Amino acid sequence: MIFETLVTTVGADARVHCAPMGARYAAGEVILMPFKPSATLDNILATGVAVMNLTTDVRVFAGCVTGRRDWPTVPAERIAGRRLVGTLAHVELQLEACDDDAQRPVLHFSRVCERTHAPFPGFNRAQAAVIEGAVLVSRLRMLSAEKIDSEMAYLQIAIDKTAGPAEREAWQWLTEAVAAHRATLDQGRAAA
Repeated sequence: MIFETLVTTVGADARVHCAPMGARYAAGEVILMPFKPSATLDNILATGVAVMNLTTDVRVFAGCVTGRRDWPTVPAERIAGRRLVGTLAHVELQLEACDDDAQRPVLHFSRVCERTHAPFPGFNRAQAAVIEGAVLVSRLRMLSAEKIDSEMAYLQIAIDKTAGPAEREAWQWLTEAVAAHRATLDQGRAAA
């Protein structure tokens, strides 16, 4: 089972990088599989640590895949990292092993510190739709236009029926990203 989280890492230049990432829990460890190349992977390999942030603020998921990566952070408690402000919970991770792969290395982490900051009320359908939309936007170059259109149309139903202001804002960012991607493709075809 994969859980959608937000992973914060810190680069050699002390800049915080935030990225949505699926996490797996297995035999007491956390497994992350960032794509190559990525700032997340580079930062983890350089520092050996990361923070997994758990939140229902889906604007952060949508923001990260649409170029809005500057979210407020505070220092982690037991590692040299930073966690997002306003998360429901966070888990501080220490890299234990890396199984290299040409596309997606498998990173094995121990849990150094786990904190709950607020109760989890559950996701509404719009929040789940935004997370799915963010996954689609992160794969615009890999998926067909037809697949993107059909998936986004289906997810729009949940947005229309259950979204609050934060989910509507996040959804707008995602639809703008899809439109911008299409415009870039159209310009490339026109120039060819």
